[in-house]
Amino acid sequence: MQKSNAIIITAGHLDSSNGKTAHGLIRGTERFNIVGVIDDKHAGKDAGEVLDGKKRNIPIYASIEDFAKNSSEKAVYGIIGVATKGGVIPDSLRLILKDALVHGYSLVNGLHEYISDITELADFAKSRGLEIIDVRKPKKFKDLHFWSGKIKTVHCPKIAVLGTDCALGKRTTARFLVQAMREAGYRAEMIYTGQTGWMQGAKYGFVFDSTLNDFISGEMEHAIVKCWEEAKPDIIFIEGQSSLRNPSGPAGAEWIVSADATATVLQHHPARKKYKGLEDYPANIADLKDEIELIRIYGSPTVAVTINTHKMAEADARSFAAQKEKELGIPVILPLEDSVSRLVPIFKDMIEKSIAQV
Repeated sequence: MQKSNAIIITAGHLDSSNGKTAHGLIRGTERFNIVGVIDDKHAGKDAGEVLDGKKRNIPIYASIEDFAKNSSEKAVYGIIGVATKGGVIPDSLRLILKDALVHGYSLVNGLHEYISDITELADFAKSRGLEIIDVRKPKKFKDLHFWSGKIKTVHCPKIAVLGTDCALGKRTTARFLVQAMREAGYRAEMIYTGQTGWMQGAKYGFVFDSTLNDFISGEMEHAIVKCWEEAKPDIIFIEGQSSLRNPSGPAGAEWIVSADATATVLQHHPARKKYKGLEDYPANIADLKDEIELIRIYGSPTVAVTINTHKMAEADARSFAAQKEKELGIPVILPLEDSVSRLVPIFKDMIEKSIAQV
């Protein structure tokens, strides 16, 4: 895949959980070459250092104009790197997008509101011969798939990377697992289920929350079957969305049942007690043991827990992980701090026992 240069527009939200699309792209993308971040709050810094303290040589600029004047790199695309309330494009962001178009950058948008539906921006882009990619635009009916049962023709292990809530880092962990298995010499693939996964260059998948409900199971199956038939992987990791019990958007059953998941890796944030954005709603995030039991009832064993340590003292996170590992009898790890290499032997054993290896 040939990469195009791109800047990420975060508009002051790079250091918040609303910047998770930017966070994923800063950590790695096979689709774009990230040459800058537009964020007036952190101008002059390195985006990697702001994200997690790791220098990645991605400079932050105060504005599109600042990038255009001071960067030695030329950008082809401007990517919206933030999640806004309701997925709308507010006026403040529209101004930045118009500025990007003025400077000759095509736009990539993962929000629910489409840039192509904003007449001013769409017409201006067309007049300049620039591209607008609204990643969340649903497929046409003729391109959608019903579930068929073909999932049973896929004989490699299929690992669902689920979470106890949304915005926990499931996609990041799935990418780490793919990378770890590839480094161990295995053919590993990820099924993306969100817009950022596509932006990061995953080849197989679909955008879950832009797919009509009747076709979610079929699109999940189709992506996995296509991946199996074309790439012949040794193992497939499936990026999760939301959680089984998040009342604003319960999801997860399709990953286990429709995808016929061999096993599950469960992502959890110990410091988060309430579902994101529902802090006043009378429901708490389930205890890990309880969530693992629910996943088992659906039909998949949980083979590891991965911990999101955002805003936690490392000592507290490690203490929690050690306690839960003893309690649950499965590995409980900190992916960002320690990598996921401890889990490689678990998946190696699954691969060796899978039908594909017989």
